Amino acid sequence: QVQLVESGGGLVQPGGSLRLSCAASGNIFRINTMGWYRQAPGKQRELVATVTRGGSTSYADSVKGRFTISRDNAKRTVYLQMNSLKPEDTAVYYCKQVIIRTGYYEADYWGQGTQVTVSS
Repeated sequence: QVQLVESGGGLVQPGGSLRLSCAASGNIFRINTMGWYRQAPGKQRELVATVTRGGSTSYADSVKGRFTISRDNAKRTVYLQMNSLKPEDTAVYYCKQVIIRTGYYEADYWGQGTQVTVSS
């Protein structure tokens, strides 16, 4: 089995910063793309950022220049550094890792979600 555990959410004032982490554990052969998504109340889940195994990144236009995604393959962990946070960044943030388990095909695995609230 595979488990993803997120950490790092919380309450921050506008203009502040937070760093999210998402670590995978279990019977893992290889991890391909890692990413972060978010879902605000009453809205659909949206893609925030992704990073490939080789380190190529992509971002939603709304977070470009403010958020940075990175990964540590040895630790099976993906990070999201969020700077210059705005109230509209308030949401539950979910990580997703595309994982190949030993003896299995590639599949998507999700974290449990972590709340990020930007408010004064």
